[in-house]
Amino acid sequence: MTQFDQAVKTGRRLTRNASSAAATALSGGEMMKAAGDVIAARMEIMAAGLADPRKADLKELSLMGSEKVEALSESASSMAKTMGTIGGRLGASAMSELSHASQAASAMTTASSPAALAQAQYAWAIGWWGRAANQTLGLTSELLKGQADALKPIHATAVANAKRLRK
Repeated sequence: MTQFDQAVKTGRRLTRNASSAAATALSGGEMMKAAGDVIAARMEIMAAGLADPRKADLKELSLMGSEKVEALSESASSMAKTMGTIGGRLGASAMSELSHASQAASAMTTASSPAALAQAQYAWAIGWWGRAANQTLGLTSELLKGQADALKPIHATAVANAKRLRK
């Protein structure tokens, strides 16, 4: 792949990351608005139940805890999966980098001249820089996806509750 092709590929990935981050931020704002609406509606339900316990909406009161536990459990499961994937990726990257370092060390120790040694060292350093930048971009992409996936169940619950309680 040419440097130009790599730059285009990187630019596209950066654009996707920015789009993902913006979509997640919008989703978070929507979730916060919905959560405020749900809290206000449920405060009214609790106040009505305190004023006349016979008319308390027990079904809605029971949902307050169980829905949170379910949404947070889904969110935590999603984050655990993401972190496992990232951990595997980082482990593989570390092993790959050890291989590159070993090859570079071998090239440096067998260099026929100081200039050849400097060239081998320079080639490894430039290669490392590119690999590190690519790994960072990949890690950023995975973390953004993990953030969006973790927010989904909480967002869905809050928005659904706000819609249901507006009736």
